[in-house]
Amino acid sequence: MNEEQQCLLLSSASRFWPPKGVKLSYGTAGFRADASLLQSTVYRVGILAALRSLKTRSVIGLMITASHNKVSDNGVKIADPSGGMLSQHWEPFADALANAPSPQHLLLLINEFVEKEGISVDGDWHVEVLLGRDTRPSGDALLQAAKQGVTSIVGAVATDMGILTTPQLHWMVRARNKGMKASEQDYFEQLSSSFRCLVDLIPAEKCKFDGVNDKVVVDAANGVGGVKLKYLGKLLNGLIIEVRNSSEDGGVLNDGVGADYVQKEKVLPNSFGSKDTGIRCVSLDGDADRLVYFIVPPESSGRIDLVDGDKILSLFALFIREQLSFLNEKEDMKNCHQAHLGVVQTAYANGASTNYLKLLGLEVNFTPTGVKYLHEKATEFDIGIYFEANGHGTVLFSESFIESLEARTNEISLGSKVSGSEGEKAALRLLAVSKLINQAVGDALSGLLLVEVILQHMGWSINKWNELYHDLPSKQLKVKVADRTAIVTTNAETVVVSPPGLKEAINEETAKYPQGRCFVRPSGTEDVVRVYAEASTPEAADTLANCVAKLVDQFLGFNSS
Repeated sequence: MNEEQQCLLLSSASRFWPPKGVKLSYGTAGFRADASLLQSTVYRVGILAALRSLKTRSVIGLMITASHNKVSDNGVKIADPSGGMLSQHWEPFADALANAPSPQHLLLLINEFVEKEGISVDGDWHVEVLLGRDTRPSGDALLQAAKQGVTSIVGAVATDMGILTTPQLHWMVRARNKGMKASEQDYFEQLSSSFRCLVDLIPAEKCKFDGVNDKVVVDAANGVGGVKLKYLGKLLNGLIIEVRNSSEDGGVLNDGVGADYVQKEKVLPNSFGSKDTGIRCVSLDGDADRLVYFIVPPESSGRIDLVDGDKILSLFALFIREQLSFLNEKEDMKNCHQAHLGVVQTAYANGASTNYLKLLGLEVNFTPTGVKYLHEKATEFDIGIYFEANGHGTVLFSESFIESLEARTNEISLGSKVSGSEGEKAALRLLAVSKLINQAVGDALSGLLLVEVILQHMGWSINKWNELYHDLPSKQLKVKVADRTAIVTTNAETVVVSPPGLKEAINEETAKYPQGRCFVRPSGTEDVVRVYAEASTPEAADTLANCVAKLVDQFLGFNSS
């Protein structure tokens, strides 16, 4: 590192001293904390983003958001060249940067890291970092800190993309690195045009049907997704989107609204009530990277029927499986690429959803908890679908499979799109899905459009969709422990291998309950062990969870919380 670069770093770092007594850790959500504590951290993540861009010789993204957290919090995370999350290999460096106690320590860390990684920081390569933020009041000041971090690396440029949903920024990074158009308008055009293509390919007999109207009502969590969805809705045909709890409406971000609140509490968000009985309702979270649907039952007294991420996954899997069957059964397709479809879940997916997917003949894979593990596993398939129950997930298409679809659809003349064979139309639908869904990360806007067009294609009401299967009752508990690392698990966190004897005790207890299933896993952030239990009745699930919590307590010598 030359003298100019060292002086630039020391000078800028001296304006961003870290708060005393605060230690931050980079997780799946990046760094999150009270916004007043984050100036130094965001500045340093700006440096990290510039270094990552130099290392990969690609455009990198930096998003300022705290998603479903309260409005006084904020956060920052990196989008890698693929549009996905920061490489896990760089997370320890992120932690060390954020917690370096002085500018001198920071410079030493950066010097050691760039030498180890072989990164040239002498200004002989020009790189770009795209910046985005959500609607939080603290976002603008933190964005300025990020800019100063990025530009403290010689040759790095920070481009402010404005107020965005988190998935929009990830989409832009992926598009830029694939050499595609990558403005916000390009994002809207790609989603709306692929949605219109899928609408045009709906079977004629399904265009008019009972029990389904063309209106969906959206709770936008008083966040950034509301404004974006209103604009997107103007570009669509065949769907009316009514947005409530938009950032313009004066409500408090994530307060009594949003996907996280609705999914966990199973109650109506603000601005919804009995007037919405029979209408498709959906909640986004604060930065619009997850969604859950819900039904307002007659005389609901504030309760809802939740249609969660497991049901969204099941709907997508059902539709894609149908299209693949059309594609593969045609004589002229037999020598073509046979797609490998895989579904990916965590142990927290409701057992009823897993059983349903297996009954469809689908390959169901499990990973440890966390989007980064789900996404990585989904890349192993021609089409990989993953979702968490909280509504975060997406569909990934392999490059080779997209190429085979493009070759197939290039043979179809524009005039024969609607009148072509089922195999031809299936290829067109799958190609449109690959463009509609956000393949970088889970995206509530693209996910909502895909749900809506599949329901129209099937001729289904939300009630019929919700009847695909009935969730098994479940219960989650936390047990305080002295050291969470005493619990070691395997088999995607479903089996305990340490301490010895706990696995056998859990299995013995679980066997007492019809449709019983239970696992324990250490928290990633605090000294607690999380217990998840399912059984055929709510009472049985509660009892099983409590009994296993006591077992954890006995084995680890602490009282249950």
